[in-house]
Amino acid sequence: MFSMSSIKRAVSLLLLCLPLVTQAAMTIEIIGGAASKIPVAISPFAGAGLAYQTITDVVAADLARTGELNLINVADLTPPITDPGDPRFGVAQQRGAEAIVLGQVNVLPNGQIEVKFRLMDAVKKTQLAGYSYTTDVKQLRLVGHKIADVVYEKLIGVPGVFSTHIAYVLKQGKRYELQVVDADGQNGQSVLKSTEPLISPAWSPDGSKLAYVSFEDKKPVVYVQNMLNGSRRILANFKGSNSAPAWSPDGTQLALVLTRDNSGSQLYVMNADGGGLKRLTFGGGIDTEPAWSPDGKSILFTSDRGGSPQVYQMPAAGGSAQRMTFDGSYNVSPSWSPDGKRFAFVQRSEGRFRIAVQDIATGQVQVLTNTNLDESPSFAANGKMIVYATEINGRGVLAAVSSDGRTQVRLSDRAGDMREPSWGR
Repeated sequence: MFSMSSIKRAVSLLLLCLPLVTQAAMTIEIIGGAASKIPVAISPFAGAGLAYQTITDVVAADLARTGELNLINVADLTPPITDPGDPRFGVAQQRGAEAIVLGQVNVLPNGQIEVKFRLMDAVKKTQLAGYSYTTDVKQLRLVGHKIADVVYEKLIGVPGVFSTHIAYVLKQGKRYELQVVDADGQNGQSVLKSTEPLISPAWSPDGSKLAYVSFEDKKPVVYVQNMLNGSRRILANFKGSNSAPAWSPDGTQLALVLTRDNSGSQLYVMNADGGGLKRLTFGGGIDTEPAWSPDGKSILFTSDRGGSPQVYQMPAAGGSAQRMTFDGSYNVSPSWSPDGKRFAFVQRSEGRFRIAVQDIATGQVQVLTNTNLDESPSFAANGKMIVYATEINGRGVLAAVSSDGRTQVRLSDRAGDMREPSWGR
């Protein structure tokens, strides 16, 4: 039996071993930021030379990208601050820092890298958090993400998601790739390449598997890729179309869309091992894009049963569906927030497709993005950010927006069309 932490660690190690994607590294462009930010200083990590500036850079970029933290520049305070008793610690505080990250990197006799860090209260000079990691040079970025996770949680009170991964589909010419990147859009790895379309990647709750749809058999078939050992298997290859897989929160079932019963696209659920198929919807219209609620009790989906594409909710065990969206004539692609209180979706208004969120209890809708062709919203595990695909200058790119709409981040590169992101755990 794998523990959650061991699975995530194994996935991270496997991703490091996958062949590097031959594309330009993504760049981060922060389009907007939150109005009030906690000031924090990150002293360059000391002790192992410029090669390990990577950790400092990763931590700083992660924290800046949230829009909730204001980075105080202390790079000129050399050598790096390593102790709160250092007089330059007070200089960082005078510059406005309320918290200071101190770090030390050492090369051990066996060639491994030891990374130590402390998060300090700049005023009280007390330690808020401190950890030590032993790793190798290939995993320095991962360590940086983990440090950022700790710092973010201590300062904001919400777990960080910097060490998580995002899956998406890249189209380059006539080739398709299922790719996985770190949460900052860096360290891209290719999971699968095909000359036929790949669509609808979906992470299992523990991050150990990816379900997706491949057209390699000249029809849509649902596959499941094991991220621990690289194997894959067919999950659904019924007559007609097999599409839109969505995992139950406990990972034991998937909802999907089939046309096997000659009645158009309808919702089904099946066990993760491929058995126990059960039909959920029986309408004459198109039912698609299922999304399981965090408590496993209900499913959001898109349907045109009312005459236009709208989001509906129904019990996961089957039963009548309730229409959820009423603002506008086109609302699709629902994605639950991790707390189950909201869902993100794509809304068309005045010819523009934008990401919006709706409160479950009140029905209140907030449009988060201001671009024109947004699609495929997917919440981060902490509910603070939503990744989505959009089109800039005729090319598909990945972007992220905070769930309150105050911070927008664009993850972009110069190669191919990026579509259908799915944020893993």
